[in-house]
Amino acid sequence: MPHLRELLHFYAEAGVDTPLEDVPVDRFSQIEAKRASSVAPMSPPAKSASAPAPERPQANLAAPALAKASVPDDAKIAMARQLALGAGSLEELREQLAAFDGCNLKFTAKNLVFADGNPAAPVMFVGEAPGREEDLEGVPFIGRSGQLLDRMFAAIGLDRSSVYIANTIPWRPPGNRTPTPLETEICRPFFERQVELANPKILVALGGPAAKALTNASEGILRLRGNWKTHLTPSGIEIPVMPTLHPAYLLRNPAQKRFAWRDFLNVKMRLRSLAE
Repeated sequence: MPHLRELLHFYAEAGVDTPLEDVPVDRFSQIEAKRASSVAPMSPPAKSASAPAPERPQANLAAPALAKASVPDDAKIAMARQLALGAGSLEELREQLAAFDGCNLKFTAKNLVFADGNPAAPVMFVGEAPGREEDLEGVPFIGRSGQLLDRMFAAIGLDRSSVYIANTIPWRPPGNRTPTPLETEICRPFFERQVELANPKILVALGGPAAKALTNASEGILRLRGNWKTHLTPSGIEIPVMPTLHPAYLLRNPAQKRFAWRDFLNVKMRLRSLAE
């Protein structure tokens, strides 16, 4: 038995010289047997013919109603539209948004993140939602993504005094999660009114969610980027949109910066042609 001899030789070299058991032991079956013996079987209580059926806890009946009440409904969305349309300036819109309690994100965020930069600028940059740093300061794009965005501005001769910056969602979602469709829908009237009141000559969508909110496109950002699209305001004004990659995506994928650079050059040339 050469194989057995080689195996024993291997054990001897490894220092195994004493068997622990004469026969193999199934440890898993021992654990299951011990677990079964430690838990006494429960016999169902005897039913009485005269005993009434137990009542269900009232808390279970009330839970669905509470959950439903916390979700934005059509009435709150209609209220958001009414308040947004009633704002005659960006300052009024910000006040209306700060007083609006119809979006649950407001109650988990620390600050309203409305906008930054120059509202009279010819170009408006739009992201999706604030992050942690933005939530703490109440200013969009001031974290690592914002620092990269500032360098991208400088590369085409812009800075925060010559651009207007906002998000489609003005409150930070908990844990930076993706906003739900209901949250996006209830914030949409305020965002659309913000674009309409700022009335930029060009919109730049930073990332897929912002691009879809502005253009209603179904494609992903890698297909959308670099191609001029159109945003139609509620009053019927058409504004050209350049979808591009979000700075946070570029931080994770530095090789993609060359595509964002091309998109920013397109924006620069478009701005130059509008100024002529």
